[in-house]
Amino acid sequence: MILIGERINGLFRDVAQAIQTKNPEPIQRLALAQTEAGAAYLDINTGPAVADPAAVMPWLVKTVEEVVDTPLCIDAAKLPAIEAGLKAVTKSRPIINSTIAEREQLEKYFAMAKDYGAYLIALTMNRRGVSRDAADRLAMAMEIVVTADELGFPIQDLFIDPLVLPVNVCQENIVEVLETLRQVRTLADPPPRTVVGLSNVSQGCPHRSLLNRTFASMAMAAGLDAAIADVLDGELRETVAAGRVLLNKEIYSDAFLGSTSRTSSKQTLR
Repeated sequence: MILIGERINGLFRDVAQAIQTKNPEPIQRLALAQTEAGAAYLDINTGPAVADPAAVMPWLVKTVEEVVDTPLCIDAAKLPAIEAGLKAVTKSRPIINSTIAEREQLEKYFAMAKDYGAYLIALTMNRRGVSRDAADRLAMAMEIVVTADELGFPIQDLFIDPLVLPVNVCQENIVEVLETLRQVRTLADPPPRTVVGLSNVSQGCPHRSLLNRTFASMAMAAGLDAAIADVLDGELRETVAAGRVLLNKEIYSDAFLGSTSRTSSKQTLR
């Protein structure tokens, strides 16, 4: 279970203000805190706070890389902003977040990922939107895998995101996501990895931490490989650590919380 820190995102008010004023201190504080908490990667996204994300993304990458060596997950809705971030990366191999399951988009993003040596997250959605059915999601995941194979992109460098929707507006979606996670592992050998935006499950709900960590344990049992998540939530990190032990991913010891709650998520991709 690889944890990707979610917090450096312009959707958060403090980050948006820091980006708008080009103030590195809040960004760097969050980069250090998430790295110390055990994030294996840091998701960075300018969010809607700027008119030209492609112009701001290099500053955001540089600001983070000044204080940590943690690899980055370059997150943007538009390809130019992602490419601007990739060009600015000087340290570890990044992740691109993300593309939809449309052939034209996939070709562009697979080519970019190959050019920059990046991993790629692909969403099980198309221009018609997000399906609420596991079979439809799996069909789109298969299209993504087939396209990757045709274009010579390594399947093991691909992440499939089945798209978690908030439980308070689409409760039946959670079961469909879990089934998609189980089935994605059958699509290829080796299979693509899987990732979710974990905090989406609790968006707009009270008791967010409880919902997030409960869903994390269920998704891990269904085969989830990675999550973009609130790594600053200590109870979530403990749930992930316990899950790794119970799924036989870590050797048990009585001190497993102290030995694994930070380090288990620090695995980088191979």
